[in-house]
Amino acid sequence: MRAVAVFPSEKSIRVVDHPEPTRERDTDVLLQMLDVGVCGTDREIARFDYGTPPAGSPYLVIGHESLGQVLEVGPSVTRVAPGDLVVTMVRRPCGHPECRSCAVGRQDFCFTGDFTERGINGRHGFMTERVVDDERYMHVVPGRLREVGVLVEPLTIAEKALIQVWDVQERLPWTIPGQTDGDGHGQRAVVLGAGPVGLLGALALLVRGFETFVYSLEDLGSPKAQWVESVGGHFVSAKSTDLEGLRSRVGNIDLVYEATGAVAVSFRALAVLGTNGVFVFTGVPGRKGPIELEADDLMRNMVLSNQLVFGTVNAGPDAFAAAVADLATFFDRWPTEVAALITGRFSPDAAEELLLGPSSGIKRVVSFAGRP
Repeated sequence: MRAVAVFPSEKSIRVVDHPEPTRERDTDVLLQMLDVGVCGTDREIARFDYGTPPAGSPYLVIGHESLGQVLEVGPSVTRVAPGDLVVTMVRRPCGHPECRSCAVGRQDFCFTGDFTERGINGRHGFMTERVVDDERYMHVVPGRLREVGVLVEPLTIAEKALIQVWDVQERLPWTIPGQTDGDGHGQRAVVLGAGPVGLLGALALLVRGFETFVYSLEDLGSPKAQWVESVGGHFVSAKSTDLEGLRSRVGNIDLVYEATGAVAVSFRALAVLGTNGVFVFTGVPGRKGPIELEADDLMRNMVLSNQLVFGTVNAGPDAFAAAVADLATFFDRWPTEVAALITGRFSPDAAEELLLGPSSGIKRVVSFAGRP
């Protein structure tokens, strides 16, 4: 069967004839892959910045943002049934008995770092016609989300971040989401970046009642800016408004959700985080190099303003379940806008150009099945 593979030793990318998967365990499920998203991680793997094939394989089948349909199930499967649409989690446990996180199925908090990830590290990914995996890693997607279900995995980044934000903000004398102190404290959020992770994060904040500002390099009036305004957010262009101007417009910034991987703007944005604010890093920087920071001011603000800064990666079952539920909410509320996040579907033969060519649009998808 066809699969899109990278060959690290050859520094090449091509469509290969990949072996058909087989069910080996009673809890295994055979999936027909429908849509596989292309993201920045895939593009970095295609540039051979990282990415590790499974042991003994000369290539790595890429792709970790997936939507599939169940074809066959093992005799002990109870979570899914033939015909179901499912998204499959990416990371697999390290297997070390001392790792408490992996032992309870929370490999997104793995202590050892010896986890594997489908399409990224040590396991073939989803950019192929069919895959087999254990039912424990699958989450059913409602049929009405067939056209947008591939957005679940990138949405899980925001969901995991927000789950942690709710936990840490219980330190405050009000609950987020929900009640505020009447002056809107705790309800103003800034999203750094207008890629898929940022825009999906903006939707997650909007449905929770945050006044949401998206800060990005696009021009005012650009398609992304218009999209943000159409769902009830505010778009602020970094071309015309600096970070101090952003703070003046927003007021006390209660939450910054970073979704750029751009080191300079992200760390400088720490300076505009508000009192009792939370700053979440989700991006992985691709470029190395020093930047100048007023470290004493940053430390002073963090202490005197009760600020919290944390990073988050990958996602667990709770974030996947939340992403499925939230995507349904988004689609019911903004069907046209959510569908517009997917800006192109392509055959596997176009994957090399998608991975190595100029990045355009919002979310581009490799499809392995005909449209309904």
